[in-house]
Amino acid sequence: MDPDLAESSLTLTTDMVLVLVLVGFTMVMFVWEKLRPDVTAMLVLMLLGLTGLVPSEQIFDGFAGSAVVSIIATMVLGAGLDRTGLMNRAAIWLLRRSKGVEERLIFYSSATAGLISATMQNPSVMALFLPVASRLSARSGVAVSRLLMPLAMCIMLGGTLTMVGNSPQIMLNDLLAQANHNLPSGVATLEALPMFAPTPVGIVLLAGGLLYFRLFGKKMLGGLADKGVTPARTESYFANTYGLSGDVFELTVTAESPLVGMSIGEAESQRGAPLLLALKSGNESRLAPPADQMIWVGSVLGVMGPRERVADYAQANLLRMQTRLRHFGDLFNPSRAGISEAVIPPTSSFIDHAVADLQLRRRFGISVLAVYRDGKVHRDDHRRMPLRAGDMLVFHSVWRDLSKAAARRDFVVVTDVPKDEQRPHKLWVAMTIFAIALLLALSHQIAVPVALMAGAMAMVLSGVLNMDEAYRSINWKTVFLMAGLIPMGWAVESSGLAAWLAQTVLERVGGLPPIALQALLAVSTVLLGLVVGHVGATAIMVPIAINVAISAGGAPLAFALTMALAASNNLISTSNPVLAMVAGPGGYRTRDWMRVGLPLTAMHLVVVLVVVNLFY
Repeated sequence: MDPDLAESSLTLTTDMVLVLVLVGFTMVMFVWEKLRPDVTAMLVLMLLGLTGLVPSEQIFDGFAGSAVVSIIATMVLGAGLDRTGLMNRAAIWLLRRSKGVEERLIFYSSATAGLISATMQNPSVMALFLPVASRLSARSGVAVSRLLMPLAMCIMLGGTLTMVGNSPQIMLNDLLAQANHNLPSGVATLEALPMFAPTPVGIVLLAGGLLYFRLFGKKMLGGLADKGVTPARTESYFANTYGLSGDVFELTVTAESPLVGMSIGEAESQRGAPLLLALKSGNESRLAPPADQMIWVGSVLGVMGPRERVADYAQANLLRMQTRLRHFGDLFNPSRAGISEAVIPPTSSFIDHAVADLQLRRRFGISVLAVYRDGKVHRDDHRRMPLRAGDMLVFHSVWRDLSKAAARRDFVVVTDVPKDEQRPHKLWVAMTIFAIALLLALSHQIAVPVALMAGAMAMVLSGVLNMDEAYRSINWKTVFLMAGLIPMGWAVESSGLAAWLAQTVLERVGGLPPIALQALLAVSTVLLGLVVGHVGATAIMVPIAINVAISAGGAPLAFALTMALAASNNLISTSNPVLAMVAGPGGYRTRDWMRVGLPLTAMHLVVVLVVVNLFY
């Protein structure tokens, strides 16, 4: 060990121990998953305040920090572009450019998604591209499982192109500013990194990912040809995938029927009952009737199922069966309503709630027909299943109702369903605002959060979005997660824990050159990110890396940027929100992620270490 280091040896203080306990507590809670990550983050924030580890006047500064403002602004900017129908135009362009050739389609779509992810949050980009992939798959015949994995991987790689492409990069400057308060005397102040600081790394990573799938895509994705879904909205597809076969019939309730006085929920729970999709009572007809709505004499049920099964059900319950849709012809028109698929993202409020408790029929007019999870279709037992991130839900609804419900971002519609572009005439307005916001951020004359928020407000003032739509576009779970964990990073630094951990590392491996220490910390960050997520890994590891760099004679900025980039290097686990979103639609298993993602993970680490040290 360096003699100078021995002379300035640190010892654990009470504050260090408390912060270390909180870090361990955070890791346990993230692995245990008893509480949502954002709830855990807020709990940790309150404990930091109650213990005095972060001064009370600073405890909520994370909410007003540059990181949180930037992430809110990028979400609003992305929603503005989506509202203009940009992604529909992108799908048409990709089909035209690729000419239906699979290799070209994968390359162009993945490159486009990767570039867009440079200026938008990765989960938001993936949500935009899920229906695009559906449309591309349906029109080209390429299995969606072969499209989604390259898309997801390149979105993750493309997020490294700028300081606003991913949460760790967004957080980094806030952590650097805090580190400046505790720098040893004689150490130069750490400057905030500009907007395009990681761009050289991102270019090499995205190019490497595209080259990887171009050269080895057939081999790596070959086993996925018949897996997953191809969401072309066809009867045969839903029959083959989910067992949802049959036609639509009308059943009129007679005075003698035992269904009289029953609720919809009771009727559909009967053994052998077909899917009850619509109800006419009096002069009112509606799809997706609530489970507690009553059935009376003269009511008409719109049901779907095989003719024999429906006929048996009608006979058993004394119902008059009609094959001609006299009452529901307009409701069941494919241009107005139909079956669709949606995936539950990791940020959904539906997680841990049973389908029955969500009351989707009453709230949104949506019937849940089945749940697809871990390669198994649940049709009869799905209503009481607590939902998980990555679950695929099969809906029947009016397309307009589906669009309204999807705006809440609790699920992402995968199927390419008919929808009107709400403001296509605002496309060039939105793109101009987006470009100006990026140019202002690049100018260095205006702070990045200010430039991005100015762009977000311009989206509202120009009519691309209204204020309610802007609010709905913000993923508040991500906001609270980041605002809650940033102060933990401050506490790791200000308590002296980062310096003590750096000292401990150097005592054991201090003989290694700085680049080797940087690599060791990067690998540790990747592994930690698999446990606590990229936000938590960044908050913990950046302060430690800065202190190790200072003590070992390395470049603090290079170490810090490496950790932020390494925190997002999760290409093998559905703990990554982007991968969780495509696991269900693509039908992927853990072995698929490992086979395809491990080489990319290794490439990511090597590129980050080499390119960062070349430029910093």
